[in-house]
Amino acid sequence: MNPGPVEEASKVAVGFVDSMKQQPLALAMIALNICFLIFFWAIFSAASSRGHEREQALYAAQKELRDGLLQCAEKAK
Repeated sequence: MNPGPVEEASKVAVGFVDSMKQQPLALAMIALNICFLIFFWAIFSAASSRGHEREQALYAAQKELRDGLLQCAEKAK
């Protein structure tokens, strides 16, 4: 009888844990890379939200300018 996907996944997990026991530096590198990914995600998320706020402010300023020009054009008629 062939082993199922759960048994195969458990074999892979056990093999991974055993290899990490033999090489703790590799485990530290993996943990550090995960921390870097989380750190960069936080930075890019904050930059994106600030960019969105700046974009909304720019659109609001353009709307004011557009409304002012529209009023001038209506007065000129």
